[in-house]
Amino acid sequence: MEEKGFKTPDKLWNPMFISVFISNVLFTLSAQMSNSMLSLYAKSTGAPADQIGQLMSMFALTALIFRFIAGPAMNAYNRKRLFQMAMILFGTSYLGFALSPFLSGKTGIGVITVMKFFRLLQGIGNAFGNACMLTIVADCIPKDQFSSGMGIFALAQSVGQTIGPTVGVNLKDLVGYNVAYLITSAMMFGSMILVGLIVKVPNRGTGIFKLNLNNMISKEALPPSGINFLINIGVTSINSFFLVYAQERGIPQASLYFTVNALALMASKPLVGKMTDKYGFVKVAIPAVLMTSLSLFLIGQSTKLWHLIIVAIINSFGYGSVQPAVQSLCMKSVPPEKRGSASSTNFIALDSATLIGPAMCGQVAKALGYTPTMWTIMAVIVLSAAVYTYLFRKQLTKIETDFEARQ
Repeated sequence: MEEKGFKTPDKLWNPMFISVFISNVLFTLSAQMSNSMLSLYAKSTGAPADQIGQLMSMFALTALIFRFIAGPAMNAYNRKRLFQMAMILFGTSYLGFALSPFLSGKTGIGVITVMKFFRLLQGIGNAFGNACMLTIVADCIPKDQFSSGMGIFALAQSVGQTIGPTVGVNLKDLVGYNVAYLITSAMMFGSMILVGLIVKVPNRGTGIFKLNLNNMISKEALPPSGINFLINIGVTSINSFFLVYAQERGIPQASLYFTVNALALMASKPLVGKMTDKYGFVKVAIPAVLMTSLSLFLIGQSTKLWHLIIVAIINSFGYGSVQPAVQSLCMKSVPPEKRGSASSTNFIALDSATLIGPAMCGQVAKALGYTPTMWTIMAVIVLSAAVYTYLFRKQLTKIETDFEARQ
């Protein structure tokens, strides 16, 4: 039921949707720029490898921990304000990275320790940021275009992930680490102002913060989140081991895989989103999961660059398409006032897979070497998501039916 005084826009490309879309681009772009620079920046300060590893990994761990707080907070308080708080935390963390040598000199604390503190702030901001964005954009999309709108919204993330690392590295070469981080900080504070001026979504908060399991985890969102978890255990192995594997196989310029995949996503996400609106989640998700599994298997069989280019396109219509569809279904699974818990549940599944997947694939590679078998094993894990989707097809379809009936 819509809050009094608020009406969901009739058109997808409305000012609120555009504003949140731009914020999503800047949010993801700045994060990817930072990640591409941070380990190099830390190394330039003389930090040892183990400390750099801690600096990079603590982000995912703190983000996962604070996911369990983000859900109840989004149910209790104004999600727009929480999103702005997340952007302030991101902007402050980037500003802190820029000033880390100065702050270290003033306080006597090691530079890497100062950077770890601001990396912690970034992790907290991430726990709230993308989850809040998902709940806010759900209020900006017409019901009859919900899945396709979510697919288009997810393109913003793809844009940031595609150009972020390159922009970050080139920017630090051009102006240095400190100025580069000042620029990323300005991007976040600018985005915060943009959201404050344009986005007018209802305040669905209850005003009561309850830190309990029912508020942390949405049981209604567990079926689609389970799909997210299983798929990402396999898919995260691509980000972790793809380039190493290609190097072992003697395939040059393998990084083109990511560029082609990102470009193909520009077509696949809106197209599959429209198909989901028309045919329903299950009929679209099972083929998409099968294509994702196939793409992992084919990585192991690839011996030439053009093989990987084909795999990148297959993956874009697999994982690249099912991911926003799962997020959309999580948002559909609950009434608008409970979307905070549903969004948080979706990202808890994603973060858990991000922690488990690379570690699992690393153990497989350690035992078997960088062989096609490692990719076959990860493909089988993703294949289990298709079986899971089929077994839970009635519950997943009911989510869509209840969403359509909900006034």
